[in-house]
Amino acid sequence: MKIDIRTFKEINIPIYIIEEVRLRNNLELIRSVACAADVEIILAFKAFALWKIFPIFREYINATTASSLNEALLAYYEFGSRAHTYSPAYTDDDIEEIARCSSHLTFNSLSQWDRYHAIVRENNPGISLGLRVNPEYSEVETMLYNPCAPGTRFGVRAGDLSDILPADIEGFHCHCHCESGADVFARTLAHVEEKFGQWLPRLKWINFGGGHLMTRKDYDVQLLIDLLKGFRSRYPNLNVILEPGSAFAWQTGPLVSQVVDVVEDESIRTAVLNVSFTCHMPDCLEMPYMPVVRGARIVEGARTDKQSLNTYRLGGNSCLAGDFMGSWQFDHPLQIGENIIFEDMMHYTTVKTCMFNGIRHPSIGIVHTDGELEILREYGYEDYKLRMD
Repeated sequence: MKIDIRTFKEINIPIYIIEEVRLRNNLELIRSVACAADVEIILAFKAFALWKIFPIFREYINATTASSLNEALLAYYEFGSRAHTYSPAYTDDDIEEIARCSSHLTFNSLSQWDRYHAIVRENNPGISLGLRVNPEYSEVETMLYNPCAPGTRFGVRAGDLSDILPADIEGFHCHCHCESGADVFARTLAHVEEKFGQWLPRLKWINFGGGHLMTRKDYDVQLLIDLLKGFRSRYPNLNVILEPGSAFAWQTGPLVSQVVDVVEDESIRTAVLNVSFTCHMPDCLEMPYMPVVRGARIVEGARTDKQSLNTYRLGGNSCLAGDFMGSWQFDHPLQIGENIIFEDMMHYTTVKTCMFNGIRHPSIGIVHTDGELEILREYGYEDYKLRMD
């Protein structure tokens, strides 16, 4: 059916909706950066892995990045190409199949390399091996997302490397960004070259990881291109790889929910929804951040006095006491059954959702360029049951 993407008035169920027009705009920009800078930009599944729309992605990019056996299998069988794989901890149980599904495989430590590099080569002689390095620099302020925080378990410091790398290490992987700008990358690049410059001329590739939010409106795309071109001119031997996740799905669609009740306690009015922050929008609580709600403005406080007319805390439908956020002011009193639309809910949502309490998982849909809504997935009791099997 055709739907109104301004109000989604035709929708009466919780559903994530990706808009093909917005997705293609992001993909066009990402491809243009890759071409202008002569680098490879690939999709990180940890942020977005809706495989039913991989055919659209294949029109713009050629590869993906995986962090586990399941993601490597998804790359191989559903995206149709071997993955660039990095995991903090490979195991005996999964390393052989991961190797067969990967074109590039990065080790988190020298001990992991020592344990598995020969096994990886046996299972995939053509694979390219790399090592994750720690530049000892990151501007990520939320420690939950800072991979270079003191005591990090990610990567090898320059001081722990010998002058001669293991013979089969062909690349470095460096990830220390989170929804960052090109100016942050400029400062990071200086640290990477200072710490690891002596090894760069001997390698075949470097992967600068994710967090390059090039599709955000205020992102300096030209600066990113200039930085990448400058780096490549200094190290023409290196194939440069970026693997953003959020940048692909940034602002490509909302989570549509409905009001199921309105309750009040101690002058705080809460609109209870049929979605959950903890189950369906976990980054809101983890980061934390207040999502944009269509047709509402974020305000301080949630008291129902004259200054806060039509102001509501929004509460989830799980039994976790803290499954709420607030407050938003609407231009009208909320009614049971009306839509509450959370903007920009396509990245780090469907990949991180859970079925805590067994509550209904939102459906997933795509609005095509002709305005038609296609339901990609609906969830029911069997999905919950099988997770407990």
